[in-house]
Amino acid sequence: MLADVCLAAMWIGLSCYGLFAGADFGGGAWDLLAGRDDRQRRRVEHSIGPVWEANHVWLIFVVVLLWTCFPTVFAAVMSTLYIPLTLAALGIIARGSSFAFRKVTEQPGLRRLFGGLFALSSVFTPFFLGTVAGAVASGRVPLGVAAGNPVTSWTGPSSLLGGVLAVLACAYLAAVYLCADAVRAGEPEVAAAFRARALATGVATGVVALAGIWILRADAPLLFAGLTGRALPLVVFSAVAGIAEFPLLWWRRYGIARLVAAAAVVAILWGWGAAQYPTMLEPDVTVGTSAATDSVLASVLIVLAVGAVILIPSLWWLYSMFSRPVPGAGTGARTE
Repeated sequence: MLADVCLAAMWIGLSCYGLFAGADFGGGAWDLLAGRDDRQRRRVEHSIGPVWEANHVWLIFVVVLLWTCFPTVFAAVMSTLYIPLTLAALGIIARGSSFAFRKVTEQPGLRRLFGGLFALSSVFTPFFLGTVAGAVASGRVPLGVAAGNPVTSWTGPSSLLGGVLAVLACAYLAAVYLCADAVRAGEPEVAAAFRARALATGVATGVVALAGIWILRADAPLLFAGLTGRALPLVVFSAVAGIAEFPLLWWRRYGIARLVAAAAVVAILWGWGAAQYPTMLEPDVTVGTSAATDSVLASVLIVLAVGAVILIPSLWWLYSMFSRPVPGAGTGARTE
């Protein structure tokens, strides 16, 4: 019971990281494709700037919970998948430093260099994180320290599918979020550009997800069985939400579109968890067999409860403060 509660808390943290940091990663991807349109680049910077570092709190939260509550799984994942995890960590570092340096340098050449590094690392980082998810889902991470192949464990079909879907989902979330941000700032032309990108990325994500069904059927049969079994309601909900997103974007109902896009992504994450539960690592490492002792789990939950009293209101205040309408900005389109 305590292990299940800790796992649910970890999945909540993973969902928050996917929604908030995922949108930031996607913003970096659109920064790469902004070309000479400085308005789009400024909108991306404005949306990311106040909160981009705070979003990695959720990643630290997930890693610490995995390490503390499920130590054998943590050891297996970190030791087998150290290559993509290291590349993702380097991407996070490169992305943060280049984003900060670009804002303060005045030399055009250095600004382009840092801007390119920021954008490219925003694409590569979620890709490598997605390959990690695919490796675990496809059963290529065995129990034990460095028991799996350090290369083939994360380069299989499911891992590549996870990496591509992670990049597309981040870009999709960012485009939807940026539509509302641009309207709130009185930039309807910028909102229209991100609207077109959100529609295109939504189609691409749907196509890849449909193709991924056949990949998972052949490469990750346990996950496929779960997704078409107990997790099917979440999969259907995500699909319906994804389809509903198109008319909302077409009618420029950006405020509702943000909520629907977030719900679609969260449903997929929880669908993955429900599909694999109670298996943590194939073939027989379960939540119960890999969990720490009840005294450790109880201590973790107490600390989480105390920390949540401080963390959640602080983050809520931070996000809400930088989401307020810009005084004097025009509307340009409907956002509700």
